[in-house]
Amino acid sequence: MFFQHRAGLTDVREILQFPSLVPDEAVDSITDQENVRGFANEAVDSIMDQDNIWGLANGADLDSSKTSHDISRISPTAPTQELVDGPLITTGNMSDTDGEGEATSSEQPNVSEKRRQQNAKFNSWFSNRAKSICKEDLVNATQAVDDALLSTKSLISKQESTVIITDPREYQTELFERAKKKNIIAVLDTGSGKTLIAVLLIRHILDQELEDRARGLSPRIVFFLVDSVTLVFQQHAVLKCNLDANIDRFCGDMGCDLWQKSIWEKHFSENMVIVCTAEVLYQCLMHSFITIDQINLLIFDEAHHAKKNHSYARIIKDFYLAELNAEKRPKVFGMTASPVDARVDVVKAARDLETLLHAQIATASDLKLLQKSVNRPREIVAQYDKLQAQFETPLHQQMKARFGDMLVLSKPFRFAKAASSELGSWFADQVWSIYLAEEEARKLGGKMGRDFLSQKAGHPMTKLDAEVARLREARELISQHTFRDPEAIPTDLSSKVLVLHHYLALVFERPTEAKCIVFVQSRYTAKLLGDLFSRIGGPNIRSGVLVGTRTGEPGELSVSFRQQVVTLINFRKGILNCLFATSVAEEGLDIPDCNVVVRFDLYGTLIQYIQSRGRARHTNSRYVHMIEKDNGVHIQKMRDVRTAEEKMRRFCESLPADRLLGGNDSDLDGLSGFGQRSLIDPETGAKLTYGSSLAVLSHFVSCLPCNLESTPQPTYIVSSRGTQFVCEVVLPENSPVLHAIGRPSSKKSIAKRSAAFEACFLLRKGKYLDANLLPIYHKQLPAMRNAQLALNLKTTHIYDFRVKPSLWAESVGPLPTELFLTILELAEPEGLGRACQPLGMLTRVKLLNFPRFPVYFENSKSEVICTSATQSIPVTSSLLETLTAFTLRIFHAIFNKVYEHDAEKTPYWLVPIEPNDVIASNDPDLGKLIQWDVVKLVADNEELHWDKYTDPSFFEDRFLVDPWDGGRRFFTVRVVPELKPLDPVPANAAPGKHMDNILEYSISLWKKARAKRQFANDQPVLEAHRVLHRRNWLDEITEKEKEYTTKCYICPEPLKISTIPVTLATVVLIFPAIITRLDSYLIADEVCKNLHLEVKTDLALEAITKDSDNSEEHREQQVHFQRGMGKNYERLEFLGDCFLKMSTSISLYTQNPDNDEFEYHVRRMLMICNQNLFNNALKLKLYEYIRTRSFSRRTWYPRELRLLFGKGHGKGNNTKSEHMLGDKSIADVSEALIGAALLSHNDFDNAVRAVTVLVCNPDHQMLKWADYYQLYTKPAYQTAQASASHLDLATKVELKHNYHFRYPRLLRSAFIHPSYPYSWEKIPCYQRLEFLGDSLFDMACVNFLFHRFPDKDPQWLTEHKMAMVSNRFLGAVCAKLGFHRHLRFNGSLIEHQIREYVTEIQEAERESNGLPDYWVNVKAPPKALPDAVEAYLGAIFVDSEFDYSEVERFFDAHIKWYFKDMSIYDSFANNHPTTYLNNLLAVTFACTNYRILAQEIPPIDNGSTTPPAQVIAAVMIHDEIIAEGRASSGRHAKVKASAGALEVLKGLAPFGFRTKFGCDCVKGGGGDIGTAV
Repeated sequence: MFFQHRAGLTDVREILQFPSLVPDEAVDSITDQENVRGFANEAVDSIMDQDNIWGLANGADLDSSKTSHDISRISPTAPTQELVDGPLITTGNMSDTDGEGEATSSEQPNVSEKRRQQNAKFNSWFSNRAKSICKEDLVNATQAVDDALLSTKSLISKQESTVIITDPREYQTELFERAKKKNIIAVLDTGSGKTLIAVLLIRHILDQELEDRARGLSPRIVFFLVDSVTLVFQQHAVLKCNLDANIDRFCGDMGCDLWQKSIWEKHFSENMVIVCTAEVLYQCLMHSFITIDQINLLIFDEAHHAKKNHSYARIIKDFYLAELNAEKRPKVFGMTASPVDARVDVVKAARDLETLLHAQIATASDLKLLQKSVNRPREIVAQYDKLQAQFETPLHQQMKARFGDMLVLSKPFRFAKAASSELGSWFADQVWSIYLAEEEARKLGGKMGRDFLSQKAGHPMTKLDAEVARLREARELISQHTFRDPEAIPTDLSSKVLVLHHYLALVFERPTEAKCIVFVQSRYTAKLLGDLFSRIGGPNIRSGVLVGTRTGEPGELSVSFRQQVVTLINFRKGILNCLFATSVAEEGLDIPDCNVVVRFDLYGTLIQYIQSRGRARHTNSRYVHMIEKDNGVHIQKMRDVRTAEEKMRRFCESLPADRLLGGNDSDLDGLSGFGQRSLIDPETGAKLTYGSSLAVLSHFVSCLPCNLESTPQPTYIVSSRGTQFVCEVVLPENSPVLHAIGRPSSKKSIAKRSAAFEACFLLRKGKYLDANLLPIYHKQLPAMRNAQLALNLKTTHIYDFRVKPSLWAESVGPLPTELFLTILELAEPEGLGRACQPLGMLTRVKLLNFPRFPVYFENSKSEVICTSATQSIPVTSSLLETLTAFTLRIFHAIFNKVYEHDAEKTPYWLVPIEPNDVIASNDPDLGKLIQWDVVKLVADNEELHWDKYTDPSFFEDRFLVDPWDGGRRFFTVRVVPELKPLDPVPANAAPGKHMDNILEYSISLWKKARAKRQFANDQPVLEAHRVLHRRNWLDEITEKEKEYTTKCYICPEPLKISTIPVTLATVVLIFPAIITRLDSYLIADEVCKNLHLEVKTDLALEAITKDSDNSEEHREQQVHFQRGMGKNYERLEFLGDCFLKMSTSISLYTQNPDNDEFEYHVRRMLMICNQNLFNNALKLKLYEYIRTRSFSRRTWYPRELRLLFGKGHGKGNNTKSEHMLGDKSIADVSEALIGAALLSHNDFDNAVRAVTVLVCNPDHQMLKWADYYQLYTKPAYQTAQASASHLDLATKVELKHNYHFRYPRLLRSAFIHPSYPYSWEKIPCYQRLEFLGDSLFDMACVNFLFHRFPDKDPQWLTEHKMAMVSNRFLGAVCAKLGFHRHLRFNGSLIEHQIREYVTEIQEAERESNGLPDYWVNVKAPPKALPDAVEAYLGAIFVDSEFDYSEVERFFDAHIKWYFKDMSIYDSFANNHPTTYLNNLLAVTFACTNYRILAQEIPPIDNGSTTPPAQVIAAVMIHDEIIAEGRASSGRHAKVKASAGALEVLKGLAPFGFRTKFGCDCVKGGGGDIGTAV
């Protein structure tokens, strides 16, 4: 036996037997030389490479290391032959010569490299890698330029000699245009998109119908007629998915033949489209439930059934033709793969079909027009050895001996005997197990009873009882019989089944995504083969059975419609990958494209052959004809179908030109250029003509980035206007020009060129074609889209740093006559461990109403409350001198700083505030709150004096200062009478400089200085606590600080007892932290005032706070982290970035409603890119105000005063310092300020102003939200009169979301896909609205997350936002709301994708039991679905006059419920490659020594075209670069690099990872490195 291959089987050849494994065997032709070419002599070699034999389709998982196979493992008797359009070529031994690649090993890298060394290593790698990439790109760019710079003459010449297949949808559009005007029978291959044409036609008819109903005409409906119940449900699902009209389905199984007229009238009035079997419509017409003039369109699916007495034929003959008024007849549209379904004359059958359906056949004259839409399989002939004669197995003989006379068992006896030959002895026995299964036996018993009672001759009941008893005996015999397991040997299986088994074993040798259908004639055969291959098919075959749903007689297999649907769903999902099917799988059913189709039982008619072949539509698919060796009947069947197909082709070619879908209507060479326009560029002389426009436009489109849904060629849609043709060209949706309409022309080919010329003209006008008519896309677009990368993420510079607010420097000068009081108090001072009192600041100007902020104690914290009085306090010069002396005493006594006494240069004064007094900021007598007696005491006296007679209580609760050591300050507790100065220092005392005794412990002087002084030995010993000055009160106390011991024992004589009360000193110690925060608030307020923004002070400070060198790298170890700075800008930047995107999108849409989405994206990027934000921030000097330093003991002092003594003396008091900032950090602060402006008020006005100030671009000059709508001019399409179809759409959509559209045409635009021709409705596609709605929806999601999760970091927010804004989620929302039914598009691919996705997502929702995350594991939807949701949001926003609350209302109604529990989407966020890699390394492998780095590749300038800017990213683990990724942006490059790294790490166990990379991080070896994402 052997297999025979061919490409495009066009002629019949005898199948000759070849001796197995005998090379160089002569093969002679014995076929009819007049009709078919014969086989030339050709060497036949044995086959060793089954990969080459079977040419497994995409998805097969082949191990390239095993391409050479042992011949005995394949089949020693299965050479193969290939049928081509020449001699028969038998494929020989084609085993791969390439062996396994050498495994590469890498040396274990060191694990102790520092970050700087890693950067150097990456830079070195990058430098070498960039050079090689640039060389490759330069070669590619040069090659592209050489081809692009062909002369105009050469382009035309090239154009004239090349058949341009403009788009696989072109024939569909052309056929649709014809079907609008006349009755058509579309004869196109299975899978060529006939249903799409029907959908377009129905939509067109429904639009007309709505207009007719609006004019008061009687309603009419569409009938979509099918030939089977299964197709009723399937085609209803297709139409339901693609049409927004009310659609219903009916078939006889629903009992509708018993309905009364009132029921039918109700259904007809409620629906505009009915899908039903033809018999249902015939019965309705016959009973006059409906009349033919109430139908506006009749669609006949599988129209070849229209013959003789079929319901299709009777509807036409009895009712359609009976209506003599042609205007009242419905339009007719038939669909079939072939007009012939029997072995009759093809031409006569086609003519009869045209006559019967009162329609004309239209088809493609050239298969090239369809080849890009329908993949034709390679056809293979598989011969099996001659079958042995029928025989009776032992079980058969046993059954025959006992029950052979039973009439009810005659059928299984016949089939079992036939199966012994056709299938094998194992099958012959298995027939009985199926036929006499318990359920089937029960049905047989019932049939016997019915047959007995129906007999006219009377028979005693005892006879029936005896027959039933024998049937039970037969059932018992079979149930007790031992059926052995089958083996793939000739004694069990026939040669036919053995060949099938061998072939499928090769197809499913390894795990694969391939799908296969095996066609058989009998249900029993399908069932038995399914059982066989579920047992011995191998681990990779998942078999199923697909048979018809009709209910046969007892003993005949039958399945329910639901079972059939479930089988198809499982086959589509890959749960099943091999179906054994009867003819039910040939016709109509929506079956996925298959890699392999096997005709186990040959076809009987041409239509069976064409339809079953049409199932093999996958790329590189195979169609296998199984024939018996030397079987003339089988060879004749092959000859018959091929002859009939050839006659059909000739018939189609002979059709009149107006019934052929030929694309162009004449040869291109016959065109004349006379009278046609041309364009000559004045700069270069380049000439654009009708002849060259097709090639120029095609070249432009080829330069656009492609995706799965974008058509890589222009789509030409030709329609007729009288005697002339008009063409519209539709370009891919990422093109800057989406469509152009040519001028009316006498020929379609000229009309196409006219449209191409107009498109090229618009591209040149928009400067998307340069002066040489070459695309500038690579020069311009990537540069704009890559604007973020023009700002190197790692670039840092040194900038001025504002240490103090300008307020202090501006407020010094002549002595004031009034001061303003700001009171500082602790909300919960108990945590300090000692009593304290409020502290006052007196300033020349009223200070802000500062927000509360926390200070941290040892075990607790308290908020600082700042109250700024509105009333001033009058002061005199003498009082100011006292206040100055008091303040300077505070600085000296507590902080050991001596400043020049100069009241004019003092920016503020400190005063003690009466404790426990109610503070009223508007009290006119605020002076009473100040403890003036304390002020005077401290100002006039440095210390309190005592002697040996002083009462011990005097020493309690005092503040002591060491006059010789500025760092030693004490708070006393009590006198300790049991201790004396010369006693040893108690063990619980804090360590000191001198520990000889308590007196020595109290003296800080060095030895020589101590010797000069004498202190009393009888003075008291005090228990005290030493004051720690290095405390950063703005941050939680560190564990190290908790370890410090402050308790001590001191003698008072070497120290000074300060006049400052303990309660005052306690709060003054916190003052440095307080004034540091107040300074930051004042600086934040200052920058907002400079920007003319009203921002809450706490938000303003948060927006300008950068607390580490790598604040933007979330979840990483922070570099140079500054403690106690409060919240950093990252969350506000996350929010501001989103508002910036929304506001600029609205601005562009408002001012340019007619611009294309391409232009929107480019102009928005120019506004929001980091480079623009950075440049404007430099002009505004934002870098000065950014807070990058935490509390410092060196910088909090007033710098306006001259320091006379203390640390820092002589260094000057400059108000400015310097700090290092990354360029991107400065840009991020701009976005954070926008976020702060947004949160500061209940409206968007402040944020809009912030965008204008910080973007500084003519495209955004709004100062308040209302400005957007005031600048909006409604485009003409929006305000034009809405048609009945538009109004109907608005009504239906309003049922899904309670919003009433003022402008229904705007809503229609939201549902028009870019593939839909503009000329059909004169409404633009949804791209503009989608651009707007995308930013609006982003804002709604970010707003929800930001406020719902106030403690989550920006990375968490970003990751979970991914779930909310993902196409996967929005596709589910689209299906949930039914928006997919309103979409208007032009393409069978997208129709099929939408239908498949909607079916899957609806099934997932049904099975979810109400869980909101049902959409997560469903495949990604076609992009059109999420786009439609976003476009709808854009339409609502525009229609509501830019009312953002409508967007929020939609979000609350349809989105929020999915995300009540965000934790269920943690895994979704973790599926992002970069996040997943981080989790894998950090959590699973416990590795911290890894980084992801990125850098932009320098652009190439070769003098002509510049390739897109690229970024290369690399994943480095323990200094080893394991993966790289290249993309147009750093983010996408990192994603690609992460994905590559995941592949490298795939399957590694933790110990394997540690071994491979020498990782010892789990032991602490790489702790401070982390990632840099």
